[in-house]
Amino acid sequence: MTDDTITISPGPSFRAAMLLAIVADALQLVVFPLFVAGGLSPADDVLDLGIGAMMVHLLGWHWEFLPSFFAKLVPGIDLVPFWTLAVANVYRKAKRIAEAPSTEKPPAQLPPPHPTKS
Repeated sequence: MTDDTITISPGPSFRAAMLLAIVADALQLVVFPLFVAGGLSPADDVLDLGIGAMMVHLLGWHWEFLPSFFAKLVPGIDLVPFWTLAVANVYRKAKRIAEAPSTEKPPAQLPPPHPTKS
């Protein structure tokens, strides 16, 4: 068995997810406060639902998306770019898992069965 190193590069799905997260956070930080009143804005909620669905579609389900979604519903906390942080954390975890040495031991062989006396 060869000892090949695994290189993780952000593929198209990670790039698309990061771009989408940055655009969504920028909209929620800069554009929506100019036109929409308050944290109970339906536009923010619809955007968060859509972004959450796209993140799951692009990257699969990750627990990082759930706190990001719920934090966006709390007024005032919306000023933190949670979608961007969530995608960056998913990438960081995927890279760490891929680079970690395998700690699994091969399954131990079972001893041959002993004949039983009947």
